[in-house]
Amino acid sequence: MTATAPAQADQTAATPLRVLICDEMNPGDLNHPGFQIDYQGNMDRAETLRRLPEYDALITRSRTKVDRELIDAAGPRLKVIGRGGVGVDNIDLDYASLRGLLVLNAPESNNVSAAELAVMHLMAAARGLTRSDSKTRAGQWDRKYLGLELKDKTLGIVGLGRIGSIVADRAQGLRMHVVAFDPYVPDSKFERLGVTRAATLDELLSQVDAITVHTPLTDETRGMIGAEQLARLKKGAIAVNAARGGIIDEQALVDALHSGHLFAAGVDVFVDEPPAPDHIFLGAPNLGITAHLGANTFEAQERVGAEIVSRVLDALHGDVSKGAVNAPALDAKTLEALGGYLKLGEKLGRVLAQLLPGAHDVEVSFRGEFPADPAPVVTSVLVGYLSGITDETPNMINARALARERGVNIAIREEQDSPDYQTEVIVKVTGGGRGEKERTRTVGGTVFGRNPRLTRLRDFRVELEPEGFILIASNQDKPGAVAKLSTLLGSWGVNIAGMALGRAEKGGQALFTLTLDDALTAEQLDQVRALDVIDSAYLVRA
Repeated sequence: MTATAPAQADQTAATPLRVLICDEMNPGDLNHPGFQIDYQGNMDRAETLRRLPEYDALITRSRTKVDRELIDAAGPRLKVIGRGGVGVDNIDLDYASLRGLLVLNAPESNNVSAAELAVMHLMAAARGLTRSDSKTRAGQWDRKYLGLELKDKTLGIVGLGRIGSIVADRAQGLRMHVVAFDPYVPDSKFERLGVTRAATLDELLSQVDAITVHTPLTDETRGMIGAEQLARLKKGAIAVNAARGGIIDEQALVDALHSGHLFAAGVDVFVDEPPAPDHIFLGAPNLGITAHLGANTFEAQERVGAEIVSRVLDALHGDVSKGAVNAPALDAKTLEALGGYLKLGEKLGRVLAQLLPGAHDVEVSFRGEFPADPAPVVTSVLVGYLSGITDETPNMINARALARERGVNIAIREEQDSPDYQTEVIVKVTGGGRGEKERTRTVGGTVFGRNPRLTRLRDFRVELEPEGFILIASNQDKPGAVAKLSTLLGSWGVNIAGMALGRAEKGGQALFTLTLDDALTAEQLDQVRALDVIDSAYLVRA
């Protein structure tokens, strides 16, 4: 369940709306007509619990834990919680949503600072700053060390979102060539930034002199730069991680430094923070370390404080268009009628993001008579499609804006009848073009009771629950394909939880799906594709 948007405030009311800022920040001007803003940095928890029931909004940084105890103590007056900065790990989002509280953050305020820190690590690694600093402090005047110039080198950026785009601009200012891998960003953005597009991560790794990562930390990106990927870099390359700990595998990075395959590296983030005294990074050679300082500049702190105050005040006036982390709920009647379809839309979008990332067109078709206007389902499709690929968490408020930012066109079609089901939602995405072959992927589904079902994959009819890992395989409609694949999965100890079959015509192209309890490795998926009875195979997580 999600949060309800705050009601429109009456600015003429005698009693001002009250906002409490309980953590240290630079909130800027606190004089706003119709509001009383009380700032007390580092307020102790007991005092916060005591005073919070007097306020309409609470603004924090990472210090204050906004947990169930604090939310319950606030009582019915509290409407909005603002978090200065990007992360909201200190806020119990589920419980805040359950209590109808809107949670906001201000992720853009730190972008320049985070990007500049990544560039700083890049330059420090190239010139051996960490190595020379430690030797000079130890009394060794080593002037024979040779660093690297960045001019005319090629920088690889993984993730061309807001921060990655700023890094690209700064690197071009250093006269570097820039190549980026981001399947979720349209070609138009690459062209606008003057950045070369790498079709795959491997293609990027093979041609760059340095790499920096700027993606969210998700199941897909955790460990995406491991030993195998680092080995594909040129000998003497540089690696930088100022995004999230774990995107570059920590042990693999240290091993590549010890072996000399990497010239140097820079990190601002750890998997576990703060690191233990014996953390492997602390003894690694040619590794520059900072203590998660990406947002820590005077300018960023000024921006983040003023921005979160502005967004909280806007939200109290009913404008929830900026910075919402959890979305306002639809009204109870609509939610009751469309709940299953909203879940279905998000599932369809998530599956399509794995089948065809970086689409420039999304078409949603509604077939049959729906229990309410299905327009919100379009937004839920976008939430699923954009999940885990943006600098912001997509939700029912911001998903359409995030799609527009990425150059995604949205089309809606309505058909009165559905030939096979009472209602059906069919989503088609199109990607490619501009010199690349245009591709489309289509999935469809319906709702039984309140439970989503997949009903269509490409032109094939299927029926399965969109849960867990789904192996989608196509083959010629001949006996033996399912048996061979099942035998192979069994040899790996992978359990099949469900199966659905579909075909266009007898003896022609067929498709079958297997719902698996566990994921397959890339090597296992390659072995599936190598079977003589399989034409193609994809693994998605619903």
